[in-house]
Amino acid sequence: MTPAHQKRTSQQPTSQKPEAEPAKRNWARTVVRRLRKAYPDAECALLHKSAYELTVATILSAQCTDEMVNKVTPALFRRYPTPQKLARGRRSTVERLVHSTGFYRNKAKNIQGMAQRVVEEFGGQVPNTMDELLTLPGVARKTANVVLGVWFGIAVGVVVDTHVGRITGRLGLVGATDPKKIERELVALLPQKDWIDVSHLLIWHGRKVCNARKPLCAGCVFEDQCPARTG
Repeated sequence: MTPAHQKRTSQQPTSQKPEAEPAKRNWARTVVRRLRKAYPDAECALLHKSAYELTVATILSAQCTDEMVNKVTPALFRRYPTPQKLARGRRSTVERLVHSTGFYRNKAKNIQGMAQRVVEEFGGQVPNTMDELLTLPGVARKTANVVLGVWFGIAVGVVVDTHVGRITGRLGLVGATDPKKIERELVALLPQKDWIDVSHLLIWHGRKVCNARKPLCAGCVFEDQCPARTG
């Protein structure tokens, strides 16, 4: 969910919003409504106190659990509390601090490169537009959507991770498997006001009920209508 100090705003989606079938659009809104009721406290699980911290944490979360990232970032942010300090940090120290998140050499390079560009090009402040965020090392569309939605309250698109892709496919909301195509389909189905929250809701549902290997279909909020229900 959006931090209390931020008001939700919107930027224009990067591509024209396609049309969706009315029945599927209605089903998508039903999905969101049921998830909101089931998970009223759903929010980003990555611990952070600033746009800088959220950007770093999201980069580190690639192919790593949020739980592990949250174990790593307190020490990292104590050592490097600002982009300026991270940009000047010793690479070997950064690598040591992020080692547990996997792919630590590349992640250390990316978060330091991100910090350096934020300092040099954006005056030490993480930018709040999709185009500018995508110029930062280690920041692809998913990370940019997280930062824009969670910190700035700006709805440009939908964050698509493995949970979002799996569950929207199981529920018959999307037919694509590529994250960019899934995002385009979800943008077509949902009103812009739901774009930020829907990923948190789906991720919570994926972790608690609709897991990859053995979904807990009995008692699921979609038990009566899910086309992929088992058992």
